[in-house]
Amino acid sequence: MNTEKLTQAALKGVDTVGHQLDRLGITDKVNRHNIAAFLMAEQHHLEGEWESLQTRLERYRRQAGGLLDSLERDGSPVLRPVAERINRFRRSDDKSQAE
Repeated sequence: MNTEKLTQAALKGVDTVGHQLDRLGITDKVNRHNIAAFLMAEQHHLEGEWESLQTRLERYRRQAGGLLDSLERDGSPVLRPVAERINRFRRSDDKSQAE
């Protein structure tokens, strides 16, 4: 069954359920238009949440990068090997993001 047929069958089912609920006097709010509006609103909400998470992640990456740079520059000789190991990981992460 292709996507179009499946979509039409689902919408027909929603219309049938909405009609039955309306006929029984329970609610007249179940129809394909209200469901589509709800899904679109939720899609926009989730897109906003995703952007917020991406922004936060980028901010934390920059903070960690600045901390590591200052550790390399000003850190004690004992901590430099740790910073070098972390930078190796950072370089490999930067390469994977560029691809």
